[in-house]
Amino acid sequence: MKDPKFQATIWQTLINFAKENKFFKPKDKILVGLSGGADSVALLHFVCQLAKKQQFFVYACHVDHQLRANSKQDAIFAKDYAKSLGVECFVKKVNVKTLAKKEKKSLEHAARTLRYKAFEDAAKKFNCSKIALAHHADDNAETFFLNILRGTKAKGLCGIPVMRKAGKRQIIRPFLCITREQIKKYLKQYDLKNVEDETNREDIYLRNWIRLKLLPLMLQKQPLLKEHILSITKELSNELK
Repeated sequence: MKDPKFQATIWQTLINFAKENKFFKPKDKILVGLSGGADSVALLHFVCQLAKKQQFFVYACHVDHQLRANSKQDAIFAKDYAKSLGVECFVKKVNVKTLAKKEKKSLEHAARTLRYKAFEDAAKKFNCSKIALAHHADDNAETFFLNILRGTKAKGLCGIPVMRKAGKRQIIRPFLCITREQIKKYLKQYDLKNVEDETNREDIYLRNWIRLKLLPLMLQKQPLLKEHILSITKELSNELK
């Protein structure tokens, strides 16, 4: 049985956010990016729950970046999890190190380029009009500070867009309204398992340093920091449209 408090807070927040942004319509074909991590596992589950009620179709895409020893196991987990929800999963293996070396990019940048290309290929295969990604309020706060530290114009302070055009398709982010901590509660509520990316605990990457060091310090002074940043980025995005 669902916890009434969960229903009234996290679940209702997600439902309201989906309605406000008109993410899903009957007969839509939605592709969900599925890494197998906590965020994407919860997102695929959420989208599947809505699909039953709103009569749209769901597919998944897992990208094996081949950067970690257990990446093959992650791909198997993702495919099995999608299957348990009745979702067809497209698995794409990419060579991040080769692209990074060839184009003199960081591994992070090369991985992102190949990941979005894989999402586009999967969306084309399944004829999906929207690609749902599991970025959340913490990711938005990290991006906000990452752009400040790297130097940015006003547009960079808009954070992660809730929705944006990507060729013929739209990228949507139904979880931007909730935090990492709330996603953990979502997983617990539905007893969902996920895989862990150990590189998320290494602060050699600037984003990870912001997540592991900077944000915890700032949250001690202002516990509502992530909510405040979400409000700022939303307002700036509307102003700059």
